[in-house]
Amino acid sequence: MGFIFNALLFALFILLVDRYVWAGIRSLLPLKKPILYRTIAVIYWGFTVLILIVILSSVFIPREYLPHGARSLFFTVVGIPLLGKLLTVFFLSLDDMRRGILWLVKAFAGKTRAKKEATVPNEITPPVPNTISRSEFMTKTAVATGLGMAGTMLFGIVSGAHDYRVRRVKLPLKNLPRKFDGMRILQLSDIHTGSFYNPRAVKGGVDMAMNEKADLIVFTGDLVNEETEEARDYIPIFSKLSAPLGVYSVLGNHDYGDYKVWSSAREKEKNLEDMLAAHKALGWDLLMDENRGITVEGESIGLIGVQNWGGGRFAKYGDLDKALQRADDYPVKILLSHDPSHWDLKVRPEHPEVDLMLAGHTHGMQFGVELPGFRWSPAQYNYKHWAGLYQEGAQYLYVNRGFGYIGYPGRVGILPEITVLELVKA
Repeated sequence: MGFIFNALLFALFILLVDRYVWAGIRSLLPLKKPILYRTIAVIYWGFTVLILIVILSSVFIPREYLPHGARSLFFTVVGIPLLGKLLTVFFLSLDDMRRGILWLVKAFAGKTRAKKEATVPNEITPPVPNTISRSEFMTKTAVATGLGMAGTMLFGIVSGAHDYRVRRVKLPLKNLPRKFDGMRILQLSDIHTGSFYNPRAVKGGVDMAMNEKADLIVFTGDLVNEETEEARDYIPIFSKLSAPLGVYSVLGNHDYGDYKVWSSAREKEKNLEDMLAAHKALGWDLLMDENRGITVEGESIGLIGVQNWGGGRFAKYGDLDKALQRADDYPVKILLSHDPSHWDLKVRPEHPEVDLMLAGHTHGMQFGVELPGFRWSPAQYNYKHWAGLYQEGAQYLYVNRGFGYIGYPGRVGILPEITVLELVKA
């Protein structure tokens, strides 16, 4: 009942927002053209009805009957228009507050002042032809800004969701064995197969990764959104990933089934068993708090993989101490850990022997700006380390921006990433 009540409350909120925005749009429409007015009104309120149907459908249709991409569809149909309208509401409310303040000032000024001003016509500035009032300007700004935001988000779905970018990074490591000088590691993270709607585009991204001809491939977690079943149709695509020194992986916070309501504890356990089997079917060596020696012509480095360990509300399944057992002899240690908060909270304070940690998790919030010398994303308000390379002393952290997406089925500014890290001897 609580979910139904919340959905109805949300639907009421949508109606109130739409009514407020429509008042602004209506003031800009030419009333002398009734056909145009009625057409825009039908389109506007027709889309509102569609949104309400989607919201109510989410209440009465059981989740098991919804497709895996239902969350992305919901955000597209409901979330994007709402974001644009909320931005419009912000600007419209500023103008309403301005007019309210002016009304109060005039009310307290008294009739005497108003009469005096009315008797001095020369002091009244005549209207300037071809200008618009401040209210009309604010209304047009509000509507244009809202449409701009919605258009940007839609463009992020059409263009940004699968606009894969290869990012190349050189990492100098002082203890790197000679045989590993120039070794190339390809990192993918946050695939989120449950959000995909374009298998052909996804295959194109995998082909781009394979064209890099990396020596080693690693995946740093979040294969799915809620359940292992989401990955079934994409196993043939991602199983194409291969490298001479192997493909290794770890689990992310979404891979344990923690974000789905299961009918029993056993069903959730079965989901995790299926996840382990999925990594095996992909041909990936899944590291569950353990390490592997990567050997080239008699020289070795250590690849350490932990289960998800995150700060705050995120699950802490990983055991780094266990993962590092019998790894002392490796001159270089590379850690695969999904959540970058692990680096500051556990890795750096307790394990200075870890040379490099590879993470993902943040997606860069799939929204932001990245320019030479400047970058911004809402992710930076939640994560100190949210994208790219970081260094503290002799230790490095690289945060991959993610291959897929979740929630919002697109990307604006922060594009999907294929990372190629070249190890060089310092």
